[in-house]
Amino acid sequence: MKLIGSLGSPYVRKVRVVLAEKKLDYQFELENVWASDTAISKWNPLGKVPSLIMDDGSVMIDSRVMVEYLDTLTPVCKLLPTNSRDRADVKCWEALADGIIDAAVIVRLERLRPIELQSEDWVARQLGKVRLGLAALSDKLGDLPYCMGKNYSLADVAVGCTLGWLAFRFPDIGWRDDHANLARLFDKLSERQSFKDTFPSA
Repeated sequence: MKLIGSLGSPYVRKVRVVLAEKKLDYQFELENVWASDTAISKWNPLGKVPSLIMDDGSVMIDSRVMVEYLDTLTPVCKLLPTNSRDRADVKCWEALADGIIDAAVIVRLERLRPIELQSEDWVARQLGKVRLGLAALSDKLGDLPYCMGKNYSLADVAVGCTLGWLAFRFPDIGWRDDHANLARLFDKLSERQSFKDTFPSA
């Protein structure tokens, strides 16, 4: 398998963490989708990373699709439960974590526009989603050691990648001070080799 992505994308990182946890071999090819000569459309008509090229040449897009598939390839470190309700709960954690990133990415892109074209109302709306999403993650986590209770799962991977990206791109968002339980979870996840090896960079 070959993973097309960037070192800074939290969606790419989520897939890389899962690949590492599952101990799956793959090639990692860097691609800057914002470069004028990007070739991303060869793999994804939507112009997004990650893209996962399978051994038969077919291409899988969307990190949520990829990680669910990758979890089926080996019994090592099972990240999704077999029980349908628990599985749906994990996917809801992932959807919330990814949604926080979606809103924050919009803010980042808006702030890259010329200052006279930026909309502070639009930025405030998206940051409101980020803060409400973080509060929801914190409420769901409570005093649990992991998102789903005692066991590490894809929910923790998704939440950890979201928190790591916010710390990387939005250090002014004080989620550590506001949500001590998320900080504890993030610090614990950051000790895992899969997280250490995929630390985001520009």
